[in-house]
Amino acid sequence: MQDADRPAAATVEQLAETVREAGELALRTFRQPLRQWTKGTSPVSEADIAVDTFLHGRLDRLAPRAGWLSEEAEDDPARLDCEQVWIVDPIDGTRAYLAGDPQWTISVALATRGRPVLAAVFAPATQELFLAAAGTGATRNGVPIAASPGAHVAGMKVVGPKRHLNWLAGVDGRATTVPRIGSLALRLARVAQGELDIAFAGGTSHDWDLAAADLLVHEAGGALTNMIGRALTYHRSEPVHGALVAAGRDRHTALINLVRNRAELA
Repeated sequence: MQDADRPAAATVEQLAETVREAGELALRTFRQPLRQWTKGTSPVSEADIAVDTFLHGRLDRLAPRAGWLSEEAEDDPARLDCEQVWIVDPIDGTRAYLAGDPQWTISVALATRGRPVLAAVFAPATQELFLAAAGTGATRNGVPIAASPGAHVAGMKVVGPKRHLNWLAGVDGRATTVPRIGSLALRLARVAQGELDIAFAGGTSHDWDLAAADLLVHEAGGALTNMIGRALTYHRSEPVHGALVAAGRDRHTALINLVRNRAELA
């Protein structure tokens, strides 16, 4: 990572302040009646739009030449001409938010040449702020975090879609499954902090679900890749990704080797 790609400490602090303010905005309507509708198969609420609008205005000032890619904004192809892009999910886990479940987040990443270099995942209901900048490590509420060490699967805490959990049970039935977390970004952040050992994602995740958490996992000593071990590239014309796995680096390597030997998940 070149020094020019490493965001300044002041920029990290400005991002932290921005997502905290966005969290305060979202909390005003959390567990309150609000207007909601469906986009495709996904729920959207007026809170999603309000937070997206707030973030767009503030982040544009932080990196004015960066493009914009958000779940709640129309995708402007002009972003592909930008070297940098903000990748945003204003409320990741809208179903959880609407159900009054605290496991939702605000997820923001700045990507340069297809990889995240600055990231924030904020869970306002539990006041957990995860931050990472390329080459500087990852933190939760200012305290450094690390993915769990080791290469074994037995006894490890794992979360993900049923298909992946069934596959892992067939490989090693001693892993411990935990309830699925509504926010994919938070699910991956739990891997970064070592609270979860393995997290799978199905084949319908987008850049905005992943980019911030990807940097968190990487800077915490873990890896997030597709099922053949390839790192993700963001800011493409189609921001959709296939099945994914995240874990500490040694355990991630062991899981990828298992997939290669049993190709049904590849």
